[in-house]
Amino acid sequence: MTPPLNRRDFLAQTAAGAAMAAAAGSSGAMAAGLARNALPESATQKVTLGKTGIQVSLVGMGTGSIGSNQASNQTRLGVEGFAKVVRHCIDKGITFFDVADQYGSHTYLREALKGVPRDRYVIQTKTHATNVADAKSHLERYRMELGVEYIDIVLLHCMTKDGWPADNRGSMEYLMRAKEEKIIRAHGTSCHGMDPLRTSAKNPFVEIDLARINPEGLIMDDRKPDEVASVLEEMHSAGKGVVGMKILGEGRIKDPEKKDASLRYVLGLGTVDAFIIGFESTEQVDDLLKRTADAIAFLKG
Repeated sequence: MTPPLNRRDFLAQTAAGAAMAAAAGSSGAMAAGLARNALPESATQKVTLGKTGIQVSLVGMGTGSIGSNQASNQTRLGVEGFAKVVRHCIDKGITFFDVADQYGSHTYLREALKGVPRDRYVIQTKTHATNVADAKSHLERYRMELGVEYIDIVLLHCMTKDGWPADNRGSMEYLMRAKEEKIIRAHGTSCHGMDPLRTSAKNPFVEIDLARINPEGLIMDDRKPDEVASVLEEMHSAGKGVVGMKILGEGRIKDPEKKDASLRYVLGLGTVDAFIIGFESTEQVDDLLKRTADAIAFLKG
């Protein structure tokens, strides 16, 4: 596990130096970085997110399909329907859950996980806060909504500009403080766009990144998957945890052969530590786990 980033040093570095981060470049980072991931043994194998020490199931459940205005396809299942899918995930070995205030899924997940020991699952959520006060308020509310004392991963939600570190200086400061106080275990970003993604690859604040990746170029930061994959390789090599999303293009990849091809592509990169799928039924969970197992077997030859 990497030592926690000192807030004072980080803020001084941010003020002094986007140019210095850019000068380091990707080639130098990759030369001294982590090797590519070995293929997992199963769809629910515990994997470690970069150098954070946080272990999650390879496949996780997302709760933000068509998510906005405090709702998503998952919350539209209702509390009972949502809980049924989550508990099925737990039974099958999926222990990684991605939520967000924007999806309205915090309280749904709290109800679904009642009675499950806290150390059996990992929660990743997101904030749109840009300053210290809002970030603090968000984390206090999120913990109440989720019914937990700590949140494993908190990401800055939907970064769209390469200058996001300047715009989010206050929230970054608070999230680093929250990690020191053990309110969270890691912080990072989710990005919409290649420029913010490239910034995340170089910025030391980003310990984990939630990245859109599939071989079809659907709902991604670039229509060319290899362009995205090259930045994910830089992130992985730098020791950042890389969590994939939109593996099935938010449900747009429907053809069974294309689903299998996407899973093989993402697993074959060796740089995506885990990935989340927006399950809406227990049948989808079972189907995806089988396809993931088949993709692993295919890649192992």
